[in-house]
Amino acid sequence: MQVFDTPLSEVKLVRPNVHGDDRGWFAEIFSTRTFAEHGLPTRFVQDNQSYSRHGVLRGLHFQLGNEQGKLVRAASGHIWDVAVDLRPGSPQFGQWAGFHLTGEVIEYLWIPEGFGHGFVVLSESASVMYKVTNLYDSKMERAVRWNDPSLGIQWPIEGFEPQLSARDIAAPLLKDAELPHPYKEPVTRS
Repeated sequence: MQVFDTPLSEVKLVRPNVHGDDRGWFAEIFSTRTFAEHGLPTRFVQDNQSYSRHGVLRGLHFQLGNEQGKLVRAASGHIWDVAVDLRPGSPQFGQWAGFHLTGEVIEYLWIPEGFGHGFVVLSESASVMYKVTNLYDSKMERAVRWNDPSLGIQWPIEGFEPQLSARDIAAPLLKDAELPHPYKEPVTRS
């Protein structure tokens, strides 16, 4: 397994080793031992999957109180996935990074707790799978507006108008949003 740094220091791109021959392929998608060796979480409590048509934009979502870290993969189709640091006091607060994920390439995006997450479907349809570190709680779900000018996310939506849920249309701007717990400097162990 390879783990790649991204422009956001705590967001990682994870690429499992794929072993293939003329019959097909095999990949170890998750192993507590391998994830621990790479400093990634080893405890996930819920697996989710969504299916969306072309142009659907979901996000920017997060939870308060029981923040969720997410391990995201496009199982089929092509999405552009976005992570935004929403932790007040973080050196990267308000910064974002976007990633093309497709069902053709086995790779995951690790998005830590306290980050907003969203994606837009660029193919005819897409199925997105993600493991989370905390259970979903509808009372704690929050969002920041996907096109907040203060974030300046460069969504690849030229040529179409994104399809949004009523919740995402009504999401507040970052300056008006309830945000996750403040950033805490990582503890170093010697």
